[in-house]
Amino acid sequence: MGTAEPVCDGVYLVGGAGISHMQDAMAFVIDCGDELVMIDSGAGRGARALEANVRSIPGGPKRVSYLILTHCHVDHIGSARYLREIFGCTVVAHDLDAEAIESGDPVVTAASWYNTTLPETPVDRRIYGGHEVILAGGREIHCIHTPGHTPGSISVYLDIEGKRVLFGQDIHGPFSDDFNSDIGRWRQSMERLMELEADILCEGHFGIFTGKERARDYIRGYLDQYAHEY
Repeated sequence: MGTAEPVCDGVYLVGGAGISHMQDAMAFVIDCGDELVMIDSGAGRGARALEANVRSIPGGPKRVSYLILTHCHVDHIGSARYLREIFGCTVVAHDLDAEAIESGDPVVTAASWYNTTLPETPVDRRIYGGHEVILAGGREIHCIHTPGHTPGSISVYLDIEGKRVLFGQDIHGPFSDDFNSDIGRWRQSMERLMELEADILCEGHFGIFTGKERARDYIRGYLDQYAHEY
């Protein structure tokens, strides 16, 4: 605890099983100079560990300006309210998932799956379109709407030192009527992610894939797996 793990120049892994809490999906921080941008926030029980890991990022104290929530599931958003209060950051999510986040809906957020509750969490900035850019410390953080797993799922990418880093948090699913999943739209979203030709793919549960071929093959593997699902 209390240690951020480098992914590449300017990107750190700060949350996940063995890093913050066993229920946490992987959470990342982008170093934007004087600002930090956080991607997802774990399930809630590891909030203090996440905070310590963020504060351990080299370069001295920096302001966490944005916390981007990739979708409404509790393992990705459970500590968002705590971190918003501690860091004073702007919480960002897609409009189509924002209501579940703000209400703490136990079914849509999968909180009931994790035998936990999600506190009502304000969404300060809603993404409405298919592609929006957040500017932080001179970096362009791209948020693209990639529905399927949930209606408001988003993926995040940026270019650092000639490499494209993609945060595609729940590429693998799962899919459920409880989540209002849509496999057809998910397939379209995955094709869009492959078109980005990411050099590094940071997935929410199954690791970090380095190299264009490995990133593409990981996404393609799930497209093949769900090829006959409707």
